[in-house]
Amino acid sequence: MFTRFEEYAATSMLGAIDSPPRLDGKLYFTNRWERDAFGLALSLSKAGYFEWEDFRQCLIASIARWENAPADCAAPPHWDYYERFLEALLDVVEASGVLSRDELAGIMTARRPMQANAPASHPPTA
Repeated sequence: MFTRFEEYAATSMLGAIDSPPRLDGKLYFTNRWERDAFGLALSLSKAGYFEWEDFRQCLIASIARWENAPADCAAPPHWDYYERFLEALLDVVEASGVLSRDELAGIMTARRPMQANAPASHPPTA
């Protein structure tokens, strides 16, 4: 069950460019690390480390960078919403001074291999 803040954060993104993937109306996560990243973003924002709107703007910018990547490059970037989400989280956490980009990337990278195949199709709970 979402708290009021989590409900606000999730619904503020509905129908927008930064809207998270959904299945049957619920947030959809293919891998456990995606759910963890989503929960971490909500938790840090709720705790006041950064404003949710600042995160949304970083996410929109991350998506725009992917959209504007040269189509003729040797290896065009694969679309993955949560890769863009993680990039935005790294940007906003670094900008807020909570952790350095290397510290947060190290944490997320360490968790990904352990959870790469762990399904997580349920919304995070706080």
